[in-house]
Amino acid sequence: MRVRLLRAPNPGLFTREGTNTWLIESGGAAAVVDPGPVISSHMTAIRLALEGLEPAAVLVTHTHPDHAPAANPLAAGLGVPTYGCGPGPGFVPDVEVGDGQPVPVGDAEVIAVHTPGHTADHVCYLSGSALFSGDHVIGGSTVMVEHMAEYMDSLRRLSKLDIEVIYPGHGPVISNPGEVLEHYLEHRLSREQQILDAVRGGADTLGAVVAAVYSEVDRSLHFAAAQSVGAHLRKLGEEGLVEIPMGADDWGAPVYAGGSS
Repeated sequence: MRVRLLRAPNPGLFTREGTNTWLIESGGAAAVVDPGPVISSHMTAIRLALEGLEPAAVLVTHTHPDHAPAANPLAAGLGVPTYGCGPGPGFVPDVEVGDGQPVPVGDAEVIAVHTPGHTADHVCYLSGSALFSGDHVIGGSTVMVEHMAEYMDSLRRLSKLDIEVIYPGHGPVISNPGEVLEHYLEHRLSREQQILDAVRGGADTLGAVVAAVYSEVDRSLHFAAAQSVGAHLRKLGEEGLVEIPMGADDWGAPVYAGGSS
């Protein structure tokens, strides 16, 4: 199997250098992973990279706008199906993949691995010992999370697989996946304890918790941190460690320490 990177020209705060589009080549065939937003120059680059190969599929890890919208028009032009966990803004899969479902690409099989957490519809793709991780794990940074309990369960699941390399949706290739997955889990557990300590110390709203936990981070970036803090608070609420009577997504909604210690 051969893997090639074609980075979309969409750099930004959340996309870093741009979305990583991956080509999986095997036996004269190729699949495209996460073609990104509809950018004509990028779609042309993908089609040129596929010259001499038999297109097999367009795989989507999740339906965020920096990963999925180009999938349907690209696949239609190539005459191949799209695969994804489900429909979302700008994307409707031809095949809704279930966990463990194989997608043939030449001599190889790419296996869907459902990894909810970053989004409910997130799926990674495993080919041999190579994982295409979308935004579940990215190179050189952590990620935003919608549902923290599911996200951490998905990290633990991946840590049990035989993975030797991760091709992420953003950032460089990850050649030490075991260490990175362990770091991701440790980081989340450490952040969770910081958040719990902040609530027990008197931080009584989402905004107050963000300000306490990210006191050394530029306040202009606090809005970005609020999503993950909210996800941690919801997880802690599910576990009875905090009380969130109005939900965890309102900057000024009350948050209280729970009865457990």
